Parts: sequence; C-alpha cells; structure tokens
Amino acid sequence: MRLAPLALACLLVVSPAFAQTSNDPAHRLAQDATIVDTHIDAPGILMDHWADLGMEAKDREFDYAKARAGGLDVAFMSIYTSAAQDEDGSAWQAANAMIDGIEALVQRHPDKFAILTSPKDAARLIQGGRVLLPLGMENGAPLVDKLDNVKFFFDRGVRYITLAHSANNRIADSSYTLEKKWNGLSPFGREVVREMNRVGIMVDVSHLGDASAKEAIALSTVPVIASHSAFRHFTPDFERNISDELAKAVAAKGGVVQVPFGTAFIDPASAANTQAHFRAINDFNQRNAQLKAQGKPEESREAFDKAWEAAHPPLQSTLAQVLDQIDYGVKLIGVDHVGIGSDFDGVDGELPNELKTVADYPKLVAGLQARGYKNADIRKILGGNLLRVWTEIEAGAK
Repeated sequence: MRLAPLALACLLVVSPAFAQTSNDPAHRLAQDATIVDTHIDAPGILMDHWADLGMEAKDREFDYAKARAGGLDVAFMSIYTSAAQDEDGSAWQAANAMIDGIEALVQRHPDKFAILTSPKDAARLIQGGRVLLPLGMENGAPLVDKLDNVKFFFDRGVRYITLAHSANNRIADSSYTLEKKWNGLSPFGREVVREMNRVGIMVDVSHLGDASAKEAIALSTVPVIASHSAFRHFTPDFERNISDELAKAVAAKGGVVQVPFGTAFIDPASAANTQAHFRAINDFNQRNAQLKAQGKPEESREAFDKAWEAAHPPLQSTLAQVLDQIDYGVKLIGVDHVGIGSDFDGVDGELPNELKTVADYPKLVAGLQARGYKNADIRKILGGNLLRVWTEIEAGAK
C-alpha cells in the first residue's frame, strides 16, 4: 500500500515525538524533522553484553535517552551475522535471537519503542515520543539456501537485506574478498533479489563487490539502497565504499546512498588500514590452510589480532569529513538520493569526535546548515529520502 502523499509530507515536516523548546536552530530542526538512521548495530551488542536500552545505557551509542536527545525517530536495528556464523551454520539461529531481543525490548518499553514494518505506520507509532525500530539484515547468510526464508524474515519484520558482508556467500561476493566467487550474483542470489522485490524487502548493496552490486541494481525492479556506504572518491582503492558509477546507478534506479560516520569509511588513511587488514587476514587464512594440510600447528588468530591492533592504532576522523561525503554525494547524484546510515555501535567507537552517539545528530544538522543547505533539503537527507524510497519499494511489492 502506498503511503498517501499528504501523510508522508506531514511526517517529514513535523516529528512530534519529544519536540523540545530550544533557541538553537540545529537542535530545533533535529527535533522537528524525521531522522531515519539505516544502520545501528545495537542488537549484536545486546547478545554479547546485555543492557536495557530503554534506560540510559553506559558505553552504548544508542539508547532511548540519547535517541530522544538527538531527535532520532526511526532507527534501523542491524541483524548482523558473521562469515563464521555462515560457515558453522548458526546464522539463522543468531538472526532470530537478535530479532527476539529487539521484540523483548519493545515489550519491556512499549511507551518508548515500537517495531516499524511499514513507512505508512510511522506517523501513528511515533506519537508519544516513541523511537521506531525497523529491522535491517546485514548479511544474507541467515537465508541459508532456502528462498522461503526471504518471506520468513519479512514476516519477522526485516525490511532490508545487505546481500553479503565480509566474505563471499551463497548470494553474492563481498567487497572485502580478494578472490570473487560469483563475479556478480549467484543463481540463488538472483532468485533472492526477485523474491525481495516481490515481498517488499529493500535490496541493500552496501558491502558488495562491484560486480555483485551492479547486477543487483540492474536486476531489481524497484529502487535499491546502500544502507551504509561512503563514497569511494575519497578512498580510491577501497572497494567497500561505493564507486561513482554504482552511486549513479543507485540514483538512476530511484534509490538512496546512506552515508556512514565510521572513521574506517570516511578517512582515507583508516580505510587503507582496513583494506590492508582484510588482505592480511586473507594471507593469514591461506597460511593456516597450508599448515593444516601439512599436519602442522596453525597460527593463533588471537595473536594475529593483537599484533595487528598494536601496529595499527585507531585513527581520528571529523564531522567535516562526514559533511564532505554528503556534499560529494549531493553534487554527484542529487540531494534526493543521499541519506545517513551511521553504523553506531558497529565500529568499536571509531567515530568523529563530534558524532559519538545518536545524541549528536544536531551537530550534523548544524554542519549542514553552516554549509548552506536549506532546511527542506536537510530534512530529505535526515530521513525523507529513505522514507520515500521505502514507500516506493513497498508499493512495488506483489
């Protein structure tokens, strides 16, 4: 069902949830606009280190109090599974456990949170100050090799799927792997994209190798998204970030590129370290495969990780670098095709000093205002573009 234009317009103009009186223009706009962040990794952390996100949660980048302070209205919860979980067969179980965790959070605090499964419900559910929690699946591994799992996870609330993550899988190639398996989508991957279009799940091309992303965009009959991808213009050899060609293809399809805040994506030196890290891991895995074949003891992954971290301390990034990404995207593909997908709680705190938690969106707004963006365009970047695309994808479902 298509969200009525008037209803969507009302949602974008005023976000009534928890509007506060403030003389600061950036704070007022952050509270009034509908902020949609397409990538927050809170569910995975909850599995490892539980905290009640309905209360102030120390050392977490997302919780209710911080979200309300920053004006965050729609926070896509990342249902992330790793390549290791794909290999050992636990990805399906892990994904369901994380979804259970978010459902439990909502049941514990129905006055503070609600799961959002359709953009047409946002204006109603947001009343009373709730933060809305749609689900995005990061890595298609939980689908295993069963096409029926697309509908299964749709029914559980998943509204986008990042087809692959840090390794090639049954669906597509990862941007991080040096040796591609499919050089596009797998035959199963093509079926997955078609089924996602049919049920109304957004196709997410973040993390994909270029050939896989290109085919996914071309195959989809509705707009696609990049839920958390910076622009490769700033990091030329970093395939994880989206190329100009692919960004233009996303825009031509009617979709949106959501800019992340993580230092590893927006800072060239940090991106180079990340790329080198994955190459080093690839070499490490090859050495261990040879040692195993020879019946010799394998190298310690824990020792490898400690040595890498000691030799590559975290680098710094700035709000200005995030703004540069947004500026570049707006110039390249237009203001209607750029949004935000922070990766809060997913990058080990390696974020710009000015953007450390979801309470800091007003600083992003202030930066955009200082660079001359009109409030109407800032509203698009903060969430209007994503809601428009999601509405179109929902309308295209059969």
